[in-house]
Amino acid sequence: MSDIAIGTAGSSSGGFSVRTVGIIVGAGIALFLGMLVLGAYAPDLRSGRNGGAHALSNAATGFSGIVQLAEATGHGAQIVRDVRALDTEDLVVLTPETGRTDMSKVIEQRALKPTLVILPKWRTVADTEHSGWVRYRGLQPTFEPEGVLAPKNDLKIARHPSGGRPLVGLSWMPADVHFAAPRPLQTMAGADLKPLITDDQGGIVLGQIGEHPFYVLADPDLLSNIAMRDPKQARSALALLDFLNATGAKSVLFDVTLNGFGRSRTPLKLAFEPPFLAMTLAVAAAVLLAGIQATARFGAPRRRERAIAFGKTALIDNAAALVRKARRQGALGARYVDLVRERAVGVFGVPARLRDGALDAHLDGLTDRARFSDLAEQARAARHPRDMLQAAQALHRWLWEKTR
Repeated sequence: MSDIAIGTAGSSSGGFSVRTVGIIVGAGIALFLGMLVLGAYAPDLRSGRNGGAHALSNAATGFSGIVQLAEATGHGAQIVRDVRALDTEDLVVLTPETGRTDMSKVIEQRALKPTLVILPKWRTVADTEHSGWVRYRGLQPTFEPEGVLAPKNDLKIARHPSGGRPLVGLSWMPADVHFAAPRPLQTMAGADLKPLITDDQGGIVLGQIGEHPFYVLADPDLLSNIAMRDPKQARSALALLDFLNATGAKSVLFDVTLNGFGRSRTPLKLAFEPPFLAMTLAVAAAVLLAGIQATARFGAPRRRERAIAFGKTALIDNAAALVRKARRQGALGARYVDLVRERAVGVFGVPARLRDGALDAHLDGLTDRARFSDLAEQARAARHPRDMLQAAQALHRWLWEKTR
């Protein structure tokens, strides 16, 4: 069989043109690559507007307001999604939302560096009418803020009406740090806790643990979006961050890894980041070249040869191949003798009355050289393919010599 061209040259067969198919395939590849990239970086692209109490949240209990205000006023606010970025001398603000948040590794990493831990306060539910907003459902149980630094630091939480009275700071604190007490006010007490800001009754609102710059803010409403509605509170919040920050610091870092918005190093993400990005691009280029080679033709098409050729030679070759495959070469001697005899009768005009032995004797008398009967007997006795070939060649030469 052979390749058969269907249709005429230049005619278009099929429902789509080559350009259309190319566009579809290219769009599919682009969408697939986009899906891979988005799948790798989807956790890093989350907006964080889930109503939580963290630096990405625009809810009342969130801290996105102080982040935007600090950035707009040149305080270099940064949101940290990678725990490795916490290894800095600048102030880091931690906002655990429950007492069950595991802070052991972060506290160990920041034990000797300026760090501010903001305790949780409010229990909220999502606002169904506004995405990212929340509604108050009351205060969290006191064991939630008490468990944030437990068991290493045992804090006792108290809450009471404040009347919005001014909070009291240390005498050497900046004059701009002048807060009005939130309503209600959440305070704390602890054995190793030094007061920095208190209420009028001595309850600690902002304290320092030990001799290192590790600070705890009992009431989050001093820095939350609730406080940012009041210009005086917002101004005091910026002054407080400057006061707690290290000397010569260039930024304030707000951590969101404790809130579930950290960046994770996955094998898929590593494929799109140096130094593995070079290997990814090399593999993509190799796949692209392989696709071009598979779809584009180089040079004129070459038709394949027929599996079964035309002509007598092909028929003879096929018949010989069948005989060889059946291993019957040795059984062809007698038949070849009959074939040569019939041809000799026609060539030499042997009388039709002669049969069998008389016919062979007549053929033997045609020449003084090889006798036909002897050659015929050798062909009949041959069993090996090589012996059969030699006997057939001898008969062929005998007939050729008689007819030339």
